[in-house]
Amino acid sequence: MAEVKWTPEAELWLQEIHAFIAADNPAAAKKVVDGIYKKADLLTQFPEYGFRFEAESGIEIRILLYGRYRIAYRIVSSTRIDILGVFHAALDINEHL
Repeated sequence: MAEVKWTPEAELWLQEIHAFIAADNPAAAKKVVDGIYKKADLLTQFPEYGFRFEAESGIEIRILLYGRYRIAYRIVSSTRIDILGVFHAALDINEHL
């Protein structure tokens, strides 16, 4: 079973997502962020669950979808997965990876 580690940048993205949604609806903000964490936890047992995405950097990244959000992650080893960021679908993900 792999351990999911959130990078500081990914945690910052989640804080920003929460703050943006909470400005209008704090309960919805909590629900979205909790859902993103829950979806990412699936990776502990199914690390290749997301689809492959080749960033312009050439690094193989995988994407897990949650609603309108893309959870970008990298399989570092059989025991470690790094969450790199959480991006709204409207953003160009290549600008941030």
